[in-house]
Amino acid sequence: MPHLSDIIGGLPYRLALAGGWIDQPFVSRLDPSPPGSMVVVSLEPTFRFMDRAGICSSTRRVARRLWGDRLPARPPAELVRELYAAENAGRAEPSGSQDMIGQIYPGVSRLDYDFAVEGGIFPAHIETNIDPAVARWLEQVLHVLPVAPRPEGYSPLGERHLDPTWVRRLGQSGADCFQAIVSRDLAGLGASLNQCMACWEALLPRVVRHPALEIDLLGLLETYQRSYAGAMYSGCGGGYLMVVADEPVPGAFTVRVRI
Repeated sequence: MPHLSDIIGGLPYRLALAGGWIDQPFVSRLDPSPPGSMVVVSLEPTFRFMDRAGICSSTRRVARRLWGDRLPARPPAELVRELYAAENAGRAEPSGSQDMIGQIYPGVSRLDYDFAVEGGIFPAHIETNIDPAVARWLEQVLHVLPVAPRPEGYSPLGERHLDPTWVRRLGQSGADCFQAIVSRDLAGLGASLNQCMACWEALLPRVVRHPALEIDLLGLLETYQRSYAGAMYSGCGGGYLMVVADEPVPGAFTVRVRI
């Protein structure tokens, strides 16, 4: 019988929490008070995540082609740049570097983006926490619900309202998220996820509202936000709904943070 690792490989997955999109230069260049931050979490590959669901399965496939089933024993910043170049070669709309960083750096990381530093392509600074107590706490309070992969033909970029005030709030939501995690602050973590979703809806409304989407993403999100400390989607067009709660969430599973 094959082992699970024979099927999905041994490379990490990654979750993106509050602040996502600040890693894109077309967003960070409008930040009036940089840097703006976002949070990524490296995950052990304990099961197969859905494709097209904001978990960076496409980046992971590129990494497997480059390196096989183990991350090379080289500096993580070097690996990030190698993987970024391989995935984005010839692409008009490149993936943000948070996709690569979240898979390669262990634990929970705050990525600080400043358009004045390398054009906002790579973070000006990365703050990583690999405290086992922090990782175990996050595993206990972060509940993940499958929703649906983003549909074919879907793009979140067809409508843009890039107001600098909302860009600043987006970058602040990432900073608040990281502080809440390392402080093990349930209410603060939930609030940061809720704030991030408000920013996404204001800046790039097609992230959550699009003709190709058959699910009422906003209605589903608001239901869970009312019932628990906070919630946000794993990516554009749905994917997974991540709910912050100190109690079981029906139908949800938990993840294992790679430290």
